[in-house]
Amino acid sequence: MSEENKALVRRFIEAIDTGDIGILEQFVDPSYNDHNPPPFPGLSHGIEGSRQAFSYALNAFSDFRHEVGQQVTEGDTVVSVITGYGRHTGDFVGIPATNKEVQMTGIAIHRIQNGKLVEHWGQIDAMGLLQQLGAIPHP
Repeated sequence: MSEENKALVRRFIEAIDTGDIGILEQFVDPSYNDHNPPPFPGLSHGIEGSRQAFSYALNAFSDFRHEVGQQVTEGDTVVSVITGYGRHTGDFVGIPATNKEVQMTGIAIHRIQNGKLVEHWGQIDAMGLLQQLGAIPHP
């Protein structure tokens, strides 16, 4: 089961990169609980919040893509190291487009039940992203 769960998370990440947020229903359970949602204004809970978050990010960053690095599983949980890449071409949390190529690494933890993602915890290098966008000076 652990290899199947890893593959599900990888397919989910690949699906996000298509830009088709309607595909989320194939991977995410309606009861989905994101314990660490992005700090985007006005996000709903559950799968609707995921749709909103991905739309927001895809509008702010073009050529968006992810690479899934190491994955570890235990029971129904998959931990993945994920790096996202894109070009900042739209407003992002009040930062006007810079047209800069950026990357951000994070750790995502997904819990899977009946072949769907039901919970998510994540930590990302937001400070590094904001430095790349010029919103925070580099040390």
